[in-house]
Parts: sequence; structure tokens; C-alpha cells
Amino acid sequence: MKYLSEYRDPELVDHLLKEIHAIVTRDWTIMEVCGGQTHSLVKNGILNMLPDKVHMVHGPGCPVCVTPQSLIDKAVYLADEAGVILCSYGDMLRVPGTKKSLLEAKAGGADVRILYSPLEAVNIAKDNPDKEVVFFAVGFETTAPANALSVIHAQKAGIKNYSILTSHVLVPPAIEAIVNDPGNVVQGFLAAGHVCTIMGMQEYVPIVEKYKLPIVVTGFEPVDLLQGIYMLLLQLENGEYKLENQYSRVVSEEGNPAAQQTIAEVFEVSDREWRGIATIPKSGYELKADYSRFDANVKFQIPDLQSMKDNGCIAGEILRGKKKPFECPQFSKQCTPLNPLGAPMVSSEGACAAYYHFSNIAVV
Repeated sequence: MKYLSEYRDPELVDHLLKEIHAIVTRDWTIMEVCGGQTHSLVKNGILNMLPDKVHMVHGPGCPVCVTPQSLIDKAVYLADEAGVILCSYGDMLRVPGTKKSLLEAKAGGADVRILYSPLEAVNIAKDNPDKEVVFFAVGFETTAPANALSVIHAQKAGIKNYSILTSHVLVPPAIEAIVNDPGNVVQGFLAAGHVCTIMGMQEYVPIVEKYKLPIVVTGFEPVDLLQGIYMLLLQLENGEYKLENQYSRVVSEEGNPAAQQTIAEVFEVSDREWRGIATIPKSGYELKADYSRFDANVKFQIPDLQSMKDNGCIAGEILRGKKKPFECPQFSKQCTPLNPLGAPMVSSEGACAAYYHFSNIAVV
């Protein structure tokens, strides 16, 4: 397939690896922000091919992984106690809450449904006017347009039994939080190409200039990632700090104005809690007041659920690039995909899941 197969070309991979080995003179620590990039790096064995001086650490770019336990508990409450039809993407179902996951709630009789699009949830609400339907709206800027569009469609259709439980997070504030962490060792970032496809690149310019560190917007295939790493290392070795775009076949400077307009119509920026990390100011989306009737937090009287932290899970340290999954004492022992202690072992973009499934080629 064009724009895919050529970015898996072994000869190009070999050429880029030789270029990387040729330019590296000292130790560098690079973070790929997106969990999809993490999986590609691990699955394709790229971590083992890089020079010993290049240290890749994994960031918080997995929306399922950073959804706080309190929101999982709210979703379980809505499905179990409020009796709603709770709709969500598949990965969310196995993420452990304080007492149970959505999958366990479903097994107990709750009406929990796996969907591929929030617009499906709007149709379910239309077909079931006697039931409340809640879509668990999780994601970064990439899924925000579709979730916003579902609210707009519900409003235009006069559907009153549809709402969303919002857990949207934003990438640039997360990068700033990592840089400002007292123990930060990251010297350059690979930014997620799909986020920039929606939002463009300008949000990263102030970060590059303020902190004097390079950021390269990168794709997800092996050649994408190696070219992005090469571009980043070239800047680091030359003492430069710029914002560059490796993923130019998809990402433009301005992004997708229509998608941005849809987001701005429905959502406003707010503070957001990140699972295992902290509350990061202005790092998420909430529904605007004009659309509050579609906000599950407003519509339902959810009591204080006294959510607890993950038992023995070091997700926060992994998501901040401070530790690798195999450094967790519970990794592949008490914590497995069938019995996860934390979200990074559940999600298809979670770093722990990547290392678990591809441990024979991961750095251990």
C-alpha cells in the first residue's frame, strides 16, 4: 500500500541506522510521546538496533493509560447503578477501576457496548428513547472532533437521552509537565503525527523556544521513526533546537481547520487529571456550558466514589519516562494483560503491553 509499504523498506531502515550510528558521539535521551510509536519501536526491534548511547524513553501518549481511575469508577457506576447503556472503545473495558472494570460490570449484567465511533452511540440513543446512553469519550486531540460531532448531531436531531463522559487530554501541556519535572532527563521529543494532523504544529513552537529543546513530528512506521530519531539526533549533536516535520506527507503546519472548528464549537480547555501523574493545568477538554445537557457529569448525580490508586502499579513513572515496564516488580508476574494492575498493560498503545507481547525483541 502506497505511503505504508515503502516506510517498512529494510534497505531504508538499514541506511538510516547507519546514519544514526555515524553521527552519535554522546549519550542522548529521547522520548516518543505516543503509545502507537512505542509499540512500533518495540514490535519492530528498533530499540535493539539503536546505538547504546541513544536512550529511548516512553511518554504519556496513550489516552486509555492516562484516564484516571476516578473516571473509570464513574463509568462503572453509570453502567452498574444508573442503568445506562454505557458505550466505549474496546480498550477501556479492561482497565481496572477501584472495585471492577467495565468488562466485569458487563459480565455482571450491565449494558456495556463496544463501539468504533461515538456516532454509533447517537444512533443507539435514537433507537432506545426510553434508555439513557452514555459514550465514554476518551482520547487526545485526534478523537475530539468525532466526539464533538456526536454531540452536535444529537443536538440537531433533538436526542435528549445521549451524553458523553469526557476524558480528553492534550499533548503540549503533557510535554511541558514532563520538561518541568525536577527529575526530567529528556532532551528531545518525537511528537505524535496523528495529533498534529488535526491540530497542526504551531502549539509546539513556544515549547521549543522556551525550553530550548528540539521536537520532531513523526509518523509510526519504522522508517518514519528512524528518520525522526535521526533528525532529532542531528539537532542535538549540533546544539540546535527546532521544530521539524518528518511526517510531512500527512501533517501540515495549520492542521485540519474544519476539525479544529468542530472541537472549538463543543469543547473548552480545562484542567485535567492524568492517571498516575497529576492534575495538569489546561491539559484537557470539557463540554462548554451551551452543551452541558450532553455532559454525563452534569446529567447524573454521581456520588463521591472514593477512588483508590493502582495497587503496586508504577504507571506514573513509566508514563513520565522515568522507568521502563520491565523495571516494575509486578511486570509479567502479578500484572499481565489478563490480570492488569494498571492501564499501560491493557491498552493497545500501552508501553507495558508492548513489552509484554514483544519481550523477545525488547530491551530487557
